[in-house]
Amino acid sequence: MPELPEVETVRQGLLQGTLNKTFADVLIRREGLRYPFPEDLVSITGTSVVGIRRRAKYLLIDLSDGRVLLSHLGMSGRYTIFDRAESAAAKPLLRTVNGGVPVSSFGDQTGYGGKHDHLEFVFTDGSRAVYTDPRRFGIIDLFPSEAEASHKLLASLGPEPFDPWDAEALAIRLQGRKTSIKLALLDQKIVVGVGNIYVCESLHRAGISPRTEAGRLVRKNGRPTKRLNDLVDHIKDVINEAIRAGGSTLNDFANVDGTLGYFAHQFAVYGREGLPCEKAGCGGVVRRIVQSNRSTFFCSSCQR
Repeated sequence: MPELPEVETVRQGLLQGTLNKTFADVLIRREGLRYPFPEDLVSITGTSVVGIRRRAKYLLIDLSDGRVLLSHLGMSGRYTIFDRAESAAAKPLLRTVNGGVPVSSFGDQTGYGGKHDHLEFVFTDGSRAVYTDPRRFGIIDLFPSEAEASHKLLASLGPEPFDPWDAEALAIRLQGRKTSIKLALLDQKIVVGVGNIYVCESLHRAGISPRTEAGRLVRKNGRPTKRLNDLVDHIKDVINEAIRAGGSTLNDFANVDGTLGYFAHQFAVYGREGLPCEKAGCGGVVRRIVQSNRSTFFCSSCQR
């Protein structure tokens, strides 16, 4: 599943490719993804993109009429942007899906022969943003901007893992918790968007076992321990490095121009079960355990 760095990479690409553009049409090839598409989705025609934000793993596209188009990439969603010339050069395909709906003209440019290009946002300048999602766990919603704070998908989200979020703020949410620090950091009410990969990498850098009881990283007076301070610093570093690398290319993720993320080349523990720990002077071996049905990679020699 795309995590925060991947979604942020997509946000930046979409912003560059769609900002101030006006929707000319919306081509819809199925009734929905994880949930049905908004009945009024085509009503964005004639509006313009005035901004694109990210909240946790949700993309929030601000429209010129005061509404917000929400998008979640789910397990395998991706956007691909085609300029006017590329859109014009795409040849219509003869295949159909979903009872006769023509498949996307972009075919293998978006993968899967175009049959999973469920949405095409067509702009007045001739360019297009195509949403592809083979597993169909993505989400699309449309709502007035004043409804954002109470939106069912957004209202309960915790803080973003950037400034002004710090160890003091995290300590408040971890105090007294007996769950493992790994699972606590995956809780979107505690901190959003860190994700499985980046939690594993951050805990390894901080030298903290993923099985450590979360509350043990908080002092009796509610202040963070030095280990928790270090962990927060590493979380920020890992996520920022991943964003600069364009995310981690796992499964189906790619940026809006089709390029792949390269942070996977920097993994110290994730996916490296049985290989030597790369931390200087350690000499341990990376292990894999399962926590709440998620794979956890760590070094039991240097993570305590």
